[in-house]
Amino acid sequence: MDVLLLPGDGIGPEITAVTRTVLEKLNRLFDLHLNFAEDDVGFSSLEKHGITITNALIERVRNTDMTILGPVDTAHYPPADQGGVNPSAALRIKLDLYANIRPSRAIPGLPAVAPDMDLIIVRENTEGFYADRTMFAGSGECMPTPDLALATRKITRNGSFRIARVAAQMAALRRKHLTIVHKANVLKLSDGLFLSEAQKAASQQGDLVIDDEHIDAMASLLIRNPAAYDVIVTTNMFGDILSNEAAELAGGLGLSGSLNAGDDIAIAQASHGSAPDIAGQNLANPASLLFSTVLLMDWKGKQAKRSDLQTAAHALDGAIIKTLQNPQSRTCDLGGTASCSEFGRAVIKNLE
Repeated sequence: MDVLLLPGDGIGPEITAVTRTVLEKLNRLFDLHLNFAEDDVGFSSLEKHGITITNALIERVRNTDMTILGPVDTAHYPPADQGGVNPSAALRIKLDLYANIRPSRAIPGLPAVAPDMDLIIVRENTEGFYADRTMFAGSGECMPTPDLALATRKITRNGSFRIARVAAQMAALRRKHLTIVHKANVLKLSDGLFLSEAQKAASQQGDLVIDDEHIDAMASLLIRNPAAYDVIVTTNMFGDILSNEAAELAGGLGLSGSLNAGDDIAIAQASHGSAPDIAGQNLANPASLLFSTVLLMDWKGKQAKRSDLQTAAHALDGAIIKTLQNPQSRTCDLGGTASCSEFGRAVIKNLE
């Protein structure tokens, strides 16, 4: 089974190197028969190929068993017509990775605003208000006059149904509670369509408690009573905002894993940015990318019926948590003194 690592920008090469070292140890411990390779994405690809992600790389990801993407610094890329394509968006659109899966759980022993949080936000990934995902050609944003900007939001019946189906399937394996988040009281057509299709998909799963909340209320309820929620499904922009809020409540983006998944392909990706201010200093916390790798291995294990991958994923999850719970192996963002590479070595020790 092939594993492709795409280091990306900023701290990406450092946390990706740690992730590869940990995976190589898992490979030996569990006899997983993994083969590792790396490729350029982001600024390194721009320098070599004149574009931040090539079509050849997208096809390579399509034909690779598991791909791990480091953070990319899209805010500092040149315009798209000068090669500064958003690699995350390009992969999500061209590979139809329509589900962004973002668990948020507080880790015992680490500070958290919401110490009882343990939920998953399932975010639609390919439509919504994101201007690069609403049109076959051109952008979903335009300016008819210098003083008027317009944005088009796309919600489809199929997109709404399939993201809710994924969320319902996940809820069925957890605490059997699904919350649909929307704004159908105001966006009656677009969110009305999302809500009705999500309810339809969820009802087909069976044996679920299904409720719904308006997005503004949900932002408050996550703070007031996070333990009341299990799996939350919502549209692209709402999910983007809510998942960051939930991650912060549970301990921070540096502890939050993220998986972009379609029907046949999934990519692990750290939920945080590229942190160029600390790049190259061996200070970064690799936990988010490691937790994302856990999600990917578990997803691939289920898809390929590889129980060894799922067992290894569970072991890695436990080793990361054990490393985080030891103050001596925490990185500086968590008040510790361990370097990025030292954190990785601690994870490996805890695997042993």
